[in-house]
Amino acid sequence: MCPMAVWYDPGMRNEFTAIIEDGGEGFLWAWSPEVPGANGQGTTEDEALDDLRAAIELMLEYRRDEARDRIPPGARESVVAVG
Repeated sequence: MCPMAVWYDPGMRNEFTAIIEDGGEGFLWAWSPEVPGANGQGTTEDEALDDLRAAIELMLEYRRDEARDRIPPGARESVVAVG
């Protein structure tokens, strides 16, 4: 079995598409089609992207934890590297 640390490695580098839209009232809204539910906002593009980055990290951590709870007893774990 692999250690739990492999489920979420904040040092792992992945790239995601960021869509930036006018959110009105001086705000920009950023979201990623690859990570439904993750979005960010800010008054500048950099702020919106930083907020999106944090949201993606939280969403991936949450989904990995949620998936871990559904692993059947006796199942084997392994690691798949992407990119």
